[in-house]
Amino acid sequence: MSGSRYTRNLFLRGMSVIYMFAFASFYIQIPGLYGTNGILPAHTQLVLKGTESVFSKMSIKPTLLWFAPLLGLNIEYMMDVLALIGTALAFTGFVKQSFCTAPTFAILWTLYFSLYQVGQTFMEFQWDSLLLEAGILAALAAPMMSSGAKKSSPVDSISLYSVRWLFFRLMFSSGVVKLSSGCPTWWGLSALNVHFESQCIPTPLAWYAHHLPVWFLRFVTAFAILLETVVPMLFFVPFKAVRNVAFLLQVFLQINIILTGNYNFFNLLTITLSLSLLDDDFFIKEPKSLFYQVTTILLSLMSGVFLSYAMWVLFEVRLNDDGVIDTSIAFSVSQFDKVVGAAVVDFVYIGLCGLAYAIATGLFGSLTLSGGLIKKVLSLCSVVMYSAAALFLFAISIVPHSSLHPNGNNTVLPEVRQWYTQTKHLHLVDAYGLFRRMTGVEGRPEVVIEGSNSIEGPWNEYHFLYKPGNVNATLPFVAPYQPRLDWQMWFAALGTYHQNPWLMSLTYRLLSGQPEVLQLLDTSRNPFPNKPPRYIKASLYHYRYTTWEERWSSSWWTRVRVGEYFPIFTRDHPPLLDYLNSMKVLSPSSKERSPNTLLTTVLDFIRSFVVYIEPSILIISLFITGCVLITTIRRQPRKVRRNKGK
Repeated sequence: MSGSRYTRNLFLRGMSVIYMFAFASFYIQIPGLYGTNGILPAHTQLVLKGTESVFSKMSIKPTLLWFAPLLGLNIEYMMDVLALIGTALAFTGFVKQSFCTAPTFAILWTLYFSLYQVGQTFMEFQWDSLLLEAGILAALAAPMMSSGAKKSSPVDSISLYSVRWLFFRLMFSSGVVKLSSGCPTWWGLSALNVHFESQCIPTPLAWYAHHLPVWFLRFVTAFAILLETVVPMLFFVPFKAVRNVAFLLQVFLQINIILTGNYNFFNLLTITLSLSLLDDDFFIKEPKSLFYQVTTILLSLMSGVFLSYAMWVLFEVRLNDDGVIDTSIAFSVSQFDKVVGAAVVDFVYIGLCGLAYAIATGLFGSLTLSGGLIKKVLSLCSVVMYSAAALFLFAISIVPHSSLHPNGNNTVLPEVRQWYTQTKHLHLVDAYGLFRRMTGVEGRPEVVIEGSNSIEGPWNEYHFLYKPGNVNATLPFVAPYQPRLDWQMWFAALGTYHQNPWLMSLTYRLLSGQPEVLQLLDTSRNPFPNKPPRYIKASLYHYRYTTWEERWSSSWWTRVRVGEYFPIFTRDHPPLLDYLNSMKVLSPSSKERSPNTLLTTVLDFIRSFVVYIEPSILIISLFITGCVLITTIRRQPRKVRRNKGK
């Protein structure tokens, strides 16, 4: 994997952008989600009582938030500090390559992990775990010093291969779980007929995608399964042209998901990981021999023929008498189970062979490095250390990868499983698999919260910023911002309020008119702007997209009330108060120090600006500002050279 400097640097810049989105998105929501008066106060996760030292507490729950009292801050303000530092560091890495160093990414990982430790249910998403795992690999891929960004390193082959292995696990597991779950919509290829309507926060284009012809959506469903199960096999092919085809197909898939669904930074992170499939030749076009060009074209065509044949055989793609493409799965459940059982084991050995080749490439590169003996020895030591780290991460990643099938579990060595268990809390590796089962087949479930000053009514709805509520509200584009409350409301609708205890805290905050929590909702349509209601209840509705004819009446949705989701509560309802006290939501930590006046004044000043900007606009503004600065920095040296020429 020689000649990967440009690819490595692009991957690191991409990771900086993702971190910037993640930290900024988190910072915006801290007061409402984790503040002292938030839905799930973070201080309840950190017991600051006792005489234990900070370092002993960190051994129990490793997070920099333990240092809050040393700065004279409470936990909420300390979270602000960590999120702002993370945003600023990531922004510098985005703007200038020289800031993309291993120490920078190590700090970014530590900051995000510290926040993750108190994130509770609002941070239990696969993309948060994926960012932590990718963040570790970014720290391994990045040079130790800024000067290292300007040249290739023998360890690039090792670190980028580790990223490729993560990308393979993510995509392959996402494809396998769809069919191994036994979900009838995936096996019947009707998943996308439901998905565009039932996903968490659809974009306006999702409405139009939902109304595409049924036969086309069935074909696209089959193609998506192919992209996630068969195409990942091409990640390990030693020919660049084949991997380039796999890269373009994966990017095509992610762009389509971005256009139809608001999945925050997840798809952008996936695209960033896919860069590991490429070499610098993909970006830097240099004159190639005729033989090389012909071979590249032939390999690309062969890849296309192979995938077309796989699509035809696996999904019985055919043209029926009506001139419509008919698609159906051509294999049985037992056949799929047998193939997956073998593939899960085989890919471990294939992945290990690929890593061994990457290590050998790194060792050879260090031995043939130009320079003196000391430089070669130092480079060799570096390769050995990176190889050990990569082998360890690969070994423990076998555990979640092998969980895809019982055959895989039987091949994991007990020592490896023990390593995984001992490091699991650090999220160095994780299991993945999105959309295991398709929900909302009978209608998209939504929880609608209503308030009233009289138990007889009238009841007025609370409106969220992005999730479906008002049937006339326009579907939003909100990614890469992630509204964590809106997302969690989607999950809550799939269960009961007993399974989502945080809902009781949200209810109490609404009954109290808590401004920090109300800021997470649509304050412009707050039904009780002057005084909170006396009563709150919630109903469960089933939403469906309007038809083409109904759409022209300005409605995006139709809905039907299914029944009560949770009963009427009041602010002084004894069972509610008892439950919240048991959750420690209403009992602020008595050991929290009085805030540092100077530092908190600065933090309050920053938030006073942020609170008035729409979150998705704020995050996009950060990205645009970074792009402008990059352009300015690139132009500056040219001006200097012209001046010197005079």
